[in-house]
Amino acid sequence: MGDTLFGKIIRRDIPADIVYEDDDVLAFRDINPQAPVHVLFIPKKAFATLNDVSADDAIVFGKLFLAASTWAKAQGFADNGYRCVMNCNKDGGQTVYHIHLHLLAGRQMHWPPG
Repeated sequence: MGDTLFGKIIRRDIPADIVYEDDDVLAFRDINPQAPVHVLFIPKKAFATLNDVSADDAIVFGKLFLAASTWAKAQGFADNGYRCVMNCNKDGGQTVYHIHLHLLAGRQMHWPPG
């Protein structure tokens, strides 16, 4: 799972506001939310960046996006819309080197994002 902040959350070494979990994915509220709803979906298998993913990992990443859409539907905001973002490396805005999908919702999103 790696010794990142997210690896520690997966192992329950540090607390998080967990909102979703299955065998492959864990999701929890971001501690610095950028929207009224800001949840991070992470694979339980550690990948530092998107560059570390191979074709063999496609199922894991499909499950990541399916977990996000399933949770959005269950929360009742899927029809209004939401944004999913994955940052890669420093220039992409990545700060924790364990891949994570940001789900943002609860307000109108703007483009370009910045």
